[in-house]
Amino acid sequence: MTVHNLYIFDRNGSCLFYNEWNRKKQAGISKEEEFKLMYGMLFSIRSFVSKMSPLDMKEGFLSFQTSKYRLHYYETPSGLRFVMNTDLSVPTARDTLQSIYSNLYVECVVKNPVCVLGLSLDSQLFSSRLDAFIRGLPFYSPRAA
Repeated sequence: MTVHNLYIFDRNGSCLFYNEWNRKKQAGISKEEEFKLMYGMLFSIRSFVSKMSPLDMKEGFLSFQTSKYRLHYYETPSGLRFVMNTDLSVPTARDTLQSIYSNLYVECVVKNPVCVLGLSLDSQLFSSRLDAFIRGLPFYSPRAA
């Protein structure tokens, strides 16, 4: 079991933060293009899910999977979007993403007067705490295949 990477997007689609842990294959395009593709895909999937759902959805789009990985999604009330890619053995990471937002992002970024909200996230404190948090997850394995 493993975590491949994590994206944090603002409400306008700008990637504020990206980190990878056990990503085996690269996209073959620039990171900026990858961020645009990821956000565009999320926008399309969210729109599709909201239109096709037979019920009034409270939580909306939470995750999807391919034959190789599972994408987990969490959106905050302020419009931040947290996206984590894991292997298929991780059933849900909603609580993990919610914890990253409330315990790490809010504490290390929002409450930090030096960090400017809406700009690329360059907080070393946030990065190091996030890395320790991810590596401490029960589904994180540094040698995942």
